[in-house]
Amino acid sequence: MTTPPSDRPTQGLGPVRAELLRAAHADEQAVLARAEREAAALLDRARAEAREILDEARRQGEADGAAAARDLLVRARRKARFRTLTTRREAYETLRRETAERVGELRRTTDYPSLCKRLEQRARVLLGPGTAVTEHPGGGVIAAAPGRRVDLSLATLADRALDRMGREVGTLWEP
Repeated sequence: MTTPPSDRPTQGLGPVRAELLRAAHADEQAVLARAEREAAALLDRARAEAREILDEARRQGEADGAAAARDLLVRARRKARFRTLTTRREAYETLRRETAERVGELRRTTDYPSLCKRLEQRARVLLGPGTAVTEHPGGGVIAAAPGRRVDLSLATLADRALDRMGREVGTLWEP
């Protein structure tokens, strides 16, 4: 038969066990403290990185917004310029048309035959002898000589007068 182990040998291990428990507890505290410091440092780095990402996103958003605003402004200016030019062109075309109509009314005046004679004389001066002169259906004359032609119709003369005004004609519809 065997004899049960005595309590005596384990009694001698008490101080060793106590020292091992104390060391284990100290190690545990050290590991926990280190883990907490590492976790805090990791959180600090994550927060700093998050701030940097947000700052960069904000800067990028502002840059994108500014670029979009510039593009919108450019489009608006182009549209306004297009409308201005379209309106001016329409005003000029209306002026041309109304001028041609008003000049065409000269045909119904008593001075029209005298005007046609002067236009015929001008055509002969420009093209020389042998010039064939015919009255234009809209008023005025058309003249032709070999290899040359002169349009002294009332509508053409009105257009030339407007063309000679050049930029001055634009002052009629500018503020």
